[in-house]
Amino acid sequence: MTYERLIQIEFNHCDPAGIVFYPRYFEMVNSVIENFFADVVGRSFASMHNGGAVNGVPTVAMEAMFQRPSRLGDKVRFTLRVERVGGSSVKLWVEGQGPDGLRLRVGMTLAWIHGMKAAPWPADMRAALERYKETQDA
Repeated sequence: MTYERLIQIEFNHCDPAGIVFYPRYFEMVNSVIENFFADVVGRSFASMHNGGAVNGVPTVAMEAMFQRPSRLGDKVRFTLRVERVGGSSVKLWVEGQGPDGLRLRVGMTLAWIHGMKAAPWPADMRAALERYKETQDA
């Protein structure tokens, strides 16, 4: 099983040259991750922040490789892979593919925080992340 989302490139994603302005890719990647947490891990970002609770999964490291430009109207299929589940962190890779091949690859490390400090994953979230990793590798 691989988590996927198809995103169509819109006017608001593009710079004056008509290609995706690279920070917009980070917004798209964050959207994929946010939906992954809601759909697969079982915790939406809204529930993590509900009532002013200081829980969440901030990004602590990021690397990006841009392979080909995306243009207005293109459809990019984003896929998410879990590389590693740590004690309080997770390393994810999100790739964006267009019909002509790889557009971008982004590696992100997120940390679970509780009370504004790194904390061990709640058992249900750790189990969901590990299950997903096992099924993607099968």
